[in-house]
Amino acid sequence: MSEPAQDPRAVIVALHGGGMNAGYFDGQAHPDVSLLALGARLGYTVLALDRPGYGTSAARLPAGQKLSRQATTVRAAIAAFTAAHAPGVGTLLLGHSFGAKVAFAVAADWQGSALLGVEVSGCGRRLAVPAGQLSPDRGEGLRHRNWGPLSLYPPDTFRMCQTVVATMPAQEFSTVAGWMRLSAWILPRVRVPARLTFAQHEAWWSRDDDDLADLVGRLSAAPRVVVDHLPHAGHNISLGWAAQAYHLKVLAFAQECLAARAQEARNPTPA
Repeated sequence: MSEPAQDPRAVIVALHGGGMNAGYFDGQAHPDVSLLALGARLGYTVLALDRPGYGTSAARLPAGQKLSRQATTVRAAIAAFTAAHAPGVGTLLLGHSFGAKVAFAVAADWQGSALLGVEVSGCGRRLAVPAGQLSPDRGEGLRHRNWGPLSLYPPDTFRMCQTVVATMPAQEFSTVAGWMRLSAWILPRVRVPARLTFAQHEAWWSRDDDDLADLVGRLSAAPRVVVDHLPHAGHNISLGWAAQAYHLKVLAFAQECLAARAQEARNPTPA
């Protein structure tokens, strides 16, 4: 967690992907990489959660939790955190890869008006990988899909990130192949602005025009959907040289959501 010196503009809740932990958002290989440092500097509280089955919960939940249960757990954690640290402040969900699915599921059943929007990276609807290649132990092929060209990352990344990499819990992994079905139920219930970022070297997800149109179309209740393509980035965007550019876009989106919320308050829609 990081907090600004003054009252926060909003709370950014960051949800890491599968096989990583919350340290993903506080990359130590270069000063420009950490979302936690940048967010606090620009006036935001940033909470990077270890999702169920990671960090201190790994001993209690060694198999993790499936998607819907994770969403319930994360939603409760956010409510407790904001009540204690930032009451009355809006929340933006930021999810990467499997954490993006959790972010969508958290948003789909959100109660109240404090949720500002959802930003996700590394997550589409249709996998570009045959089901038989989803094993977490596929060596070089897995490395390439997760990282892309190694030149996209600061030189110390793969030494420093040893504390960030984690085993993907079994229950979480078991739901990976079912995302197409689950997303058809989850995405239409997201009722806040959504921003979808795809790295130039994203290799896990199909993202041609039809795929993106399908993804955006499923977010039918979202008042605004933005699709962005980030150059010079691999799947693990927040650990690469492009991380700062990406994180600045995330925080700009949060500010846009805050401005939209303020405008709605000034000019409420007639009942």
